[in-house]
Amino acid sequence: TIMKNTERLKELAQNYELTGDDFFKSHQGFIIITRTGIEKIAAIDNMDIKYEMVKCENDFVVIKAIVTKEGKSMESYGESDLLNLPIKVGKNGNKIARYPVALAEKRAKARAVLQLSEFYKYGIYAEVESDEFKRPSKSNSYAVRS
Repeated sequence: TIMKNTERLKELAQNYELTGDDFFKSHQGFIIITRTGIEKIAAIDNMDIKYEMVKCENDFVVIKAIVTKEGKSMESYGESDLLNLPIKVGKNGNKIARYPVALAEKRAKARAVLQLSEFYKYGIYAEVESDEFKRPSKSNSYAVRS
């Protein structure tokens, strides 16, 4: 089944016009898709995306994304809090802007898009889902090739 999975992933990557710039391998060994990859999938599938604010507090935000494609819907949640979006102070002593609602929205969207497009089924995660999934140096890029 590993070969079947690899073939299906290549097929999905081709269908969604994804390139090596849209994927990389995390240091844990997961295949990660970038924000541009998520946007390509949503655009090519003409996905309709709506958001609902579930919770918005000073240090905790939860947003629900409802993504619809060809009459099929998927709901997923994105969150941000002080652990995954800590308050940072710049060299000048001023706090650096945080965007907790934007992070929660990106996470919710990425999760729903990946679920609706089959990528989650094959163990592909979105870069925005975890700080652990940030892109390493360019030399470690992962490309899905045909």
